[in-house]
Amino acid sequence: MEIFSGNIKVSELADYNCRLLLVLSRLGIAGSFGERTVAEVCQKNGLDTDTVLLICRVYSSADFRPSVREVKKCRVEDVIRYVRRSHDFYMRNAIESIAVSIERLISPCLPSRQQVVRDFFAGYKDELLRHFAFEEEEVIPYIDGLLEGRRSQNFNIHYFEEHHTNIDEKLSDLKNIVMKSLPHECDDSLRQSLLQDLYALQDDLRSHTCIEDHILVPMARLLEGAHGFGDKHVDALMEEDESSELSDREKEILVCVAKGLINKEIADRLNISINTVITHRRNITRKIGIRSIPGLTVYAILNNLIDIKDVE
Repeated sequence: MEIFSGNIKVSELADYNCRLLLVLSRLGIAGSFGERTVAEVCQKNGLDTDTVLLICRVYSSADFRPSVREVKKCRVEDVIRYVRRSHDFYMRNAIESIAVSIERLISPCLPSRQQVVRDFFAGYKDELLRHFAFEEEEVIPYIDGLLEGRRSQNFNIHYFEEHHTNIDEKLSDLKNIVMKSLPHECDDSLRQSLLQDLYALQDDLRSHTCIEDHILVPMARLLEGAHGFGDKHVDALMEEDESSELSDREKEILVCVAKGLINKEIADRLNISINTVITHRRNITRKIGIRSIPGLTVYAILNNLIDIKDVE
């Protein structure tokens, strides 16, 4: 049975991965599904079936990266709808619930230590708010403009890629604080419950980031190209590169990354545009499933693309 098909029942999709119920809810699909299929429910809610299924696939496999062909079949408005509603869910539900759990957990701690934990969590919450505000106030309006054939003079999707920050690091630190540093007086059942919520949020945010990086950004690039706003060489790379093997150019760029060069330095060294570097790096991540610079460096060394002496 093909799981990610419009003909599958919503109940069967939920049995395959219960996390998808939350995803569907953010898209506006809620209530009793009865025996209805995904396609029937999408039609009832004014959603594109291919788009909903692609989002569900991202949430069901950490290694899945959609192809350009799959992205082209999606509807931008539905992806934006998902992004906006996800932001609302994170701040109004997930983060607020975690805040309450933290307060209950740290209640046996000294007041000064309670405040340290509160301040750290408040800093993470502020970081999330800034991250989401950038997307809500800059990125989404820009894409809305592209849909109407308008181009901003002060923004492009390349700028978003350059400034799309990692929101995972502090969350990992918070998990370690809860797991390793809070005293034994803290209730263990509360600790375990909070850790489960933090792991769930981390997984959800990683899927959310993947959807932005590998569905929304390519969609925006395609829109830029359709209106003559994009980099033609980058558009060609998006169209042509569906292979799973690294090209010679991608290997060159991977070596540069491993040596510590930033995108502008790589572009200057290889005499290509920064946009082209970013597109190649996105293709590298899609092909080998590694995003971080330390991870890419290890990959380059283990695959004999660079000598370990060159990165020490």
